[in-house]
Amino acid sequence: MKYGYTIVYVPDVAASLAFFEKAFGFERRFMTEEGDYGELETGGTTISFASHKLAESNSKQGFVYCSQTEQPLGVELAFITDNVEKAHATALEAGAIEIAAPKRKPWGQSVSYLRCPDGSLVELCTALS
Repeated sequence: MKYGYTIVYVPDVAASLAFFEKAFGFERRFMTEEGDYGELETGGTTISFASHKLAESNSKQGFVYCSQTEQPLGVELAFITDNVEKAHATALEAGAIEIAAPKRKPWGQSVSYLRCPDGSLVELCTALS
């Protein structure tokens, strides 16, 4: 088994791709002509975005979307960076909402948390040594 990718169901795929490009510096890999699915180049694992309509075509039970909740869902996307403070500030400038400012954890790792305009939760962190 190999972990393939993560899909975040969002109200506007193009807007999410644009935000992640601006806030975190990722490059767009692909977006369907219909604009209902897109992917980012992020390294070893792909982050994908799919529209609510596409999500619902896969499950008649529906979903609780991260854009529908006042609090972030209990799932995060974690991005490793050498400079959490700078990456955090860049994401805020791009439209993210601060959940927790950069902080050094007792084990030496720097970590911060942000909520993206599409509702997804992002952790910015230094690599664990």
